[in-house]
Amino acid sequence: MQPNTLLDALLDEAGVSNAGLAARVNRAGRARGLTLRYEHTAVARWLKGQRPRGQVPDLICEVLAARLHRQVTLDDIGFGVPGGPALAVGSPLSGFVERAAALWRSDEQQRPHIVAAPAVTGTPAVMPVWEWENPPEDVDVSRNGRTTVSAADITVLSAARSHYEQMYRKAGGIATRARIVGFLTAETAPLLRGSYSDALGRRLHRATGGLVAVAGICAYDADAHGLAQRYFHQALRLAKASGDRGLGAYVIALLVNQSLFMGEYRQAVAFAEAALRAAGRQITPALAADLTAMQAKAYAHLGDGAAALACIRRAESAAERISPGDEPAETDYVQPGLVNVQVAEALLDLGALSAAHEHASMAVLAPSHDRGRVHRLAMLCQIELRQGEADAAARTAVEMTERARGMESRRLRDRLRQVRESLLASGGEDAREAAALIDGALRVPL
Repeated sequence: MQPNTLLDALLDEAGVSNAGLAARVNRAGRARGLTLRYEHTAVARWLKGQRPRGQVPDLICEVLAARLHRQVTLDDIGFGVPGGPALAVGSPLSGFVERAAALWRSDEQQRPHIVAAPAVTGTPAVMPVWEWENPPEDVDVSRNGRTTVSAADITVLSAARSHYEQMYRKAGGIATRARIVGFLTAETAPLLRGSYSDALGRRLHRATGGLVAVAGICAYDADAHGLAQRYFHQALRLAKASGDRGLGAYVIALLVNQSLFMGEYRQAVAFAEAALRAAGRQITPALAADLTAMQAKAYAHLGDGAAALACIRRAESAAERISPGDEPAETDYVQPGLVNVQVAEALLDLGALSAAHEHASMAVLAPSHDRGRVHRLAMLCQIELRQGEADAAARTAVEMTERARGMESRRLRDRLRQVRESLLASGGEDAREAAALIDGALRVPL
């Protein structure tokens, strides 16, 4: 049995304790001529995943609907048809909102079955992207709830996304995740359940989608890949509700990046193609550059040099058209030099060391935030080592390690470990000293 996170989240929203729910269910049962004697211990078992018998699930819906002033279904409380499909990108928004809020609450509580869930592959991984790209669209996303949503609320969500993105860049995803998930639970969920028109609702879903995407980035950075994937799928559903194809393409770029990390190279290519195709004119030059650069990396891993080089040319062409003032906030990560470091990685896999070094050097010289700079320096260091330039690699590694101080990120730690192993393999004295410096950084627990 898995914990019933949906029921748990609804009890929290309704402000009902375990004992309070038991008492209310007993009273509702008496109104139907049933003699029920439930106590808080029974509710605790339901929250652990046990399904109550007979009419009791319906009574729970009735009790919570009266408390929340809206319809509550068996699916909403986690007692729908056993083994039935989970609501995903193509689901009705009301059910999606409840499941999203339940996930945020479970993440905030560090529930192991949520945090440690593995990433899905195959059809479950592909379907959310397919459903985002294809009909039906959301005709009307308006909703009636207890909280009236205003344009000012949406401004706060957008500001929060920017705030947590900057925190992630400076401190890493491990430190940032708890903060952003707490904000989603306490501030964002009540707004999604509130009252808003279709027009305002689309803006609300767009702002929430951007925020949820950053939560996914933080989970990815913390090595919680199944959780990150669920956040990305949520963000994709929110993007569909907003009607903003560009936002959806941005979320798919995050899925492409995760696919590359997991070694799902053909999936990475297919996802990027879906984003480029479906977003059409709504795709910006920055996003097009990143998507095609990641495709180049995927093709390079697959050993298809011709396709990789074609993608590199398209990525460079798109990068030349980037106008920062015309880009949405989400694509701010496509800073000068990002495409260069992506291209350098693809060229390294293709064995074109001289061209890879040129692109990596250009990436390091371009301005970037500290987190991006660490990745760029790590790539340059790896290329220098492959070229036999151990002393230059050692100097690069020292700067990389200093830049990484203060960041809590498993992804950055992966890069540090990779560089350390390569430095030790080179055999140089300066390289050994740089590796020792990395050892000291890695000894500090996250």
